[in-house]
Amino acid sequence: MQVENLFEDEYIIIVNKPNNILIHNSYYARNIRGATLLDILFEQFKINFYPVHRLDRKTSGVLILAKDKENISKFQELFNSNKIEKSYLGIVRGFIEDAIEIDSPVKNPDTKVYKEAHTFCKPLFTKNIDIPVYPYNSSRYSMVELIPTTGRMHQLRIHMNKISHPIVGDYKYGDRFHNRMFEQEFNCHNLFLHAFSLKFHHPITNESLVISAALPKNWEVILETFQWEF
Repeated sequence: MQVENLFEDEYIIIVNKPNNILIHNSYYARNIRGATLLDILFEQFKINFYPVHRLDRKTSGVLILAKDKENISKFQELFNSNKIEKSYLGIVRGFIEDAIEIDSPVKNPDTKVYKEAHTFCKPLFTKNIDIPVYPYNSSRYSMVELIPTTGRMHQLRIHMNKISHPIVGDYKYGDRFHNRMFEQEFNCHNLFLHAFSLKFHHPITNESLVISAALPKNWEVILETFQWEF
């Protein structure tokens, strides 16, 4: 597997993380086997990288990695101080026709304490299709842009489920009937959540960067089928 290199300088590399690959081994994914993203990148570039932030295993898209450990904190501070603009794309159950601000705490998996979490959801497209999904005779979907201003674990997945528009392909927080339909009708088995872009000023070079990542193949299938021009 070759991972797409979106940007590189002497301090960082920014890649388009594929679906269903762990960034690195962790306690939460201790039962998952297979090469991690760090393993794959080492084989591809022959050097070690250090993740600056995280994406869920099932989430694809833009990911920043540092080349030296001492620079990790410089880039993490962008996230901690909200000096980086994050944009995700998602396909969700149901129609979302107006922008929504979701301000709902998310529980920390370690401390079990709820922490403040905020997401802005902007509708892009909607589609009604004549394929029955229990308990209805047809099914509705929306493509949305999701802009989080906090970075809690599973925040976007939890927030979209909270407003009854779960992300398609999410078997933890989503709707199994719609997930199953996408698998059976479209042969799409992945989570429809993609870290589309990051916008920030490089903390070392002060360069202004806007980095975006192409959508995975399963998105292309749905965009063409639903006639969504993105």
